[in-house]
Amino acid sequence: MNLNVMQRNIEMQESITKNKLAYSVEEISAQTSLSKAFLRLEIKRGNLKAVRPGNSRRVIITAKSLEDYLNEGENNGQK
Repeated sequence: MNLNVMQRNIEMQESITKNKLAYSVEEISAQTSLSKAFLRLEIKRGNLKAVRPGNSRRVIITAKSLEDYLNEGENNGQK
């Protein structure tokens, strides 16, 4: 992964996780180049941790889970 891509990933992580505690799949998709379908697949695979608060059908991803997921992807690209 080149330096520009790494810097852009770091900036994206900081902007996404700066103010909110949790995000919807739609919010993450809108702020990244990741589609909603891909994010849902990553949740199903267990790569991106998500929760359903109470009996809600809504899926949310905590800022910590999102940060961990983005960092893991960045670390995998540095082989």
